[in-house]
Amino acid sequence: MSIPEISPKEVDSKKYKLIDVRTAEEFSGELGHVEGSTLITIDEDFDKALESFDKNDDIVFICRSGNRSGTATKVALNKGFKSVFNMTGGMLLWNELGLETKK
Repeated sequence: MSIPEISPKEVDSKKYKLIDVRTAEEFSGELGHVEGSTLITIDEDFDKALESFDKNDDIVFICRSGNRSGTATKVALNKGFKSVFNMTGGMLLWNELGLETKK
């Protein structure tokens, strides 16, 4: 299964529900987070949290480098979500591109 990707420059919190799957420490750490994103750590509660979303929501998953968010995207697809994306390069690329972060 290929994982749908979206570039950081295409991420818009008005168009997509942004879910950051890193730890709380990472979310508020040096890389910061995308304004408007919600922290839902990819752990044992992740599946339960997904159940609270509409399967038709447009969702972008975000992590540090794109690895964990890729896993989150795959999990969501397997649960029947239609429009989910992995943010390519994660917060590392987001910061490299000089895009605005919240800390």
